[in-house]
Amino acid sequence: MHVAVTGATGLVGANLVKALNDAGHSVRATRRANSDVSALAAMDVDWTEAPLSDQGALTRAFRDAEVVFHCAAAVSIKREPEPWMVEANVEGTRRVIEACRAAGVRRLLHCSSTVAVGLGQGGQPANEDSPWNLAEAGLDDGYARTKRQAEELVLSEVARGLDAVIVNPGYMFGPYDSRPSSGKLILDVVRRAVPGYSAGRNSFTDVRDVVDGMLLAADKGRSGQRYILGGHNLGYGQVFERIAAVAGTTPPRLAVPRWIASIPAAFGDLQGSLTGKEPLLNSNTIAWGYEARFIVSSDKAERELGYARRPVEEGIAAALTWFRAKGMCGPLPNFP
Repeated sequence: MHVAVTGATGLVGANLVKALNDAGHSVRATRRANSDVSALAAMDVDWTEAPLSDQGALTRAFRDAEVVFHCAAAVSIKREPEPWMVEANVEGTRRVIEACRAAGVRRLLHCSSTVAVGLGQGGQPANEDSPWNLAEAGLDDGYARTKRQAEELVLSEVARGLDAVIVNPGYMFGPYDSRPSSGKLILDVVRRAVPGYSAGRNSFTDVRDVVDGMLLAADKGRSGQRYILGGHNLGYGQVFERIAAVAGTTPPRLAVPRWIASIPAAFGDLQGSLTGKEPLLNSNTIAWGYEARFIVSSDKAERELGYARRPVEEGIAAALTWFRAKGMCGPLPNFP
């Protein structure tokens, strides 16, 4: 099968390309002119320059593709949706949809996020039918809002005849995390750059499970449906312990009260407002870090697609192995 992938240089996209290669599919991947594709050098990829801003280039890239996997997105911790975020996440998705129509693509697989699902209620994890309640919790930041808007756009086009399926991955660990993105959490724990842990929770998963779920959704998912591809709902202290156990180091032991964490976050807010640049930490990241309701259920994906979740330790180990091979992580005497 011939497929096309946007965002192939990211954590999800790179692992997806590898899985597609392993399954014998022909892969065309879009890229921007300045994209670094060196991490995928060993993979069989037909690269084509087609930024999300160029609908014509996207249409040409999608020619002959049976399925388009749309993984490209702009990620940010900023509170408000900046114009470049709207352009990438919303308008970029709009152009991908129109390019799919123009190129005669059979199915679009849109990769969203659990932030577009919302928070659990009554102590229960959120599912695909949960109300989007981030605004009332003060967590509807720019990334969450634009990813939610992109989903709504896809679903509105399904009502007009588009064959599309949405997947909502959790917090992912694994190889090919070149930036790094979510794997920075692993590196920070290993480098002992994390002074303590917050009281929040998240759904931590192996990116390779997410990719398997995406392939299942492309094949078996019902058009117009969302499928949460989560992992294990854990507190940050718990996941730090797992990272340290895999790496053979010591985890942060201190539970940091929110009021203490809010002090450097306030400086990050000030830095962001004065410079316009994204700080390492701000009040938005603190709000997420202390949110205990950010847990999800993958029951629907397990039931309808056959989605399966391996232990999160396997994703951590795969990420560390890749980081070490790329010189992004120093020696770990107790890590094989």
